[in-house]
Amino acid sequence: MDGLTYKKAGVDIDEGDRFISLISPLAKQTFRPEVITGIGSFNALFKLDTDKYRQPVLVSGTDGVGTKLKIAFVTDKHDTVGIDLVAMCVNDILTSGAEPLFFLDYFATGRLKPEKAAEVIKGIAEGCKQAGCSLIGGETAEMPGFYPDGEYDLSGFAVGVVDKDKIINGSDINEGDVLIGLASSGLHSNGYSLVRKLFFDVKKMDASAYISELGTSLGEELLKPTKIYVKAFNTIKDKIRVKGMAHITGGGISGNLPRIFPEGVSSIINERSWTPPPIFHIIKEMGKVPIDDMRMTFNMGIGYIIAIPEAESKNAISILNASGVDSFVIGNIERGGQGVRYA
Repeated sequence: MDGLTYKKAGVDIDEGDRFISLISPLAKQTFRPEVITGIGSFNALFKLDTDKYRQPVLVSGTDGVGTKLKIAFVTDKHDTVGIDLVAMCVNDILTSGAEPLFFLDYFATGRLKPEKAAEVIKGIAEGCKQAGCSLIGGETAEMPGFYPDGEYDLSGFAVGVVDKDKIINGSDINEGDVLIGLASSGLHSNGYSLVRKLFFDVKKMDASAYISELGTSLGEELLKPTKIYVKAFNTIKDKIRVKGMAHITGGGISGNLPRIFPEGVSSIINERSWTPPPIFHIIKEMGKVPIDDMRMTFNMGIGYIIAIPEAESKNAISILNASGVDSFVIGNIERGGQGVRYA
């Protein structure tokens, strides 16, 4: 018997090095001027712009893509889930009014396939470009026997900055304020355990199946990347008094919007003020999913909510729509009550 090597055990160092050579140019395309180190160091250095921020407060967030990755495996399409990864992190830190500065990823797989993995990183780099932040580092873990062949997992970590006196935390949200809903691209990255159960286990559908109501295949619809709302916020941050922002993820509007409310207020949401993408109707009808479950599982077509004074709502909608972000007045703040009620 020949001697045992790390490669024979399932880890190929040469393939790992080749992977780094494939992704380094992608990462460098995202570098902001504040990035000091290049790819390959033991850590990444980023210099804060203290001329721009007088009292800088760092804001951090971490998340993953969840079982949406299973759709990427089934369709063998891997260049969009990285956008989801960035979006889930930067949209969270944005709720404080933070400017995303840099991003790090963690990619874990059983056996590294550099070209496929590079497609994932391509998506992460694209997400960073959309968010205006730098992909300054990450970790690739090759763990034979831990993941099924051809599968991987992703997590991400975002850091942003906001001036202390410009932190948005919802503390001054009052009765009469309005809620602006920013359209989602579809499911984003939540509810996929239910979605996969319905389409693939119960209905035995194929990801390549064309669905006329969607105008695309099922797999393409389910892989639509999560919208990144950084540029949308940037269009209004100096023109509109933003009192609070909520990223609508798992838990839907009902589970996420109340997280920004001060004590003593609640909200009323008018579900007739926007039209959800068709995928939500298909899931509800095909799976006979109760409306309360739909509301608590999915974003229902609204990926982000911004609370502002009523007097500024018309201007906010105009600015957001002009920037290419479909937005709607979807509700308002009322005194007392609890959480969210629908009308």
